[in-house]
Amino acid sequence: MGRRLAGPLIAVGLVLLKLGAKLKAVLLLLPKLKLFTTSASMLVSIGAYALIWGWKFAVGFVLLLLLHEVGHVIQLRREGIKASAPMFIPFLGAVIAAKSMGDDAAAEARVGLAGPILGSVATLVPLGIWLATGEPFWQALAYVGFFLNLLNLLPVLPLDGGRAMAALSPWVWIGGYAALVALIFFFPNPILLLVLIFGGIETWRRFSNRNTAAGRAYHAVPARTRAAVAAVYIGLAVALTIGVSQTFLERSLSSV
Repeated sequence: MGRRLAGPLIAVGLVLLKLGAKLKAVLLLLPKLKLFTTSASMLVSIGAYALIWGWKFAVGFVLLLLLHEVGHVIQLRREGIKASAPMFIPFLGAVIAAKSMGDDAAAEARVGLAGPILGSVATLVPLGIWLATGEPFWQALAYVGFFLNLLNLLPVLPLDGGRAMAALSPWVWIGGYAALVALIFFFPNPILLLVLIFGGIETWRRFSNRNTAAGRAYHAVPARTRAAVAAVYIGLAVALTIGVSQTFLERSLSSV
C-alpha cells in the first residue's frame, strides 16, 4: 500500500510543481500577497497534506520539498541570478521565481542538479533516524524523500533531469521523451500524460532552436564539464535508486 499510495501522490505533486513554474502570471502575483510568504504557504500546505497522511508526515514531506527547492535557489544565486524564496501551493508542490535558469547549459545543469542533491542530503536525516530506531515512520519518510528526488531526475523537460541534460546534448531530451512515450503506452497514466504534453512543448521549442547562433552558444559546454555533469547525474541516480529500494515499506502511510 505504501508504494501504491506514496508514488502517485508524489508524482502528482512533482509534475504539477514543475508545470506550475510555467504559470508566470501566478508567480508574479504570489510574492505580492502577504499570505503567500514561504512560512505561511508552508503551513497551509502542511494542513492540506495532513488530510492525507497526518500532520507529522505532512511536516516531514513539506520540509523535504523545501530543502529540494532551496537547493535550486542557492545555486541560482551562486550563478548571479536573483531567485525568490520557495512558495508552497497545496497539492501543487512548491515553486520559485527566477528570470532564467542560467547563462548557459552548464549553469542550467548545475541549477537543475542542485535541487536533487540537497534534497537527497536532507533525506539522509530520516534515513539515519530510521537506521537508529527502526521506526517505520522514518523509513517511509526516507522512501518519499528518495523517490521525490529520483523522479525529478527523469531526463525530460521541465524536470530537473531534463535541465541537467542541457549540458550533455539536446538529443538526450529526444531519447528521454521517446522513453516517456513508450512508458505511457505500456502504463497509461494521466500524470505521465501531462509531462508528455508540457514537456513535449518545451522540448520541441528548445530542440528546434539548438542550431541557431544563440542555441549553439548556449550549449557550448566544455568536455570536462559535460563529463562532470554526467558523473554527478549517474551517481545520484544510482544512489537514489538504491535508497528507494532499501527504504520501500509495504504499509499504508496512514499507519505510520
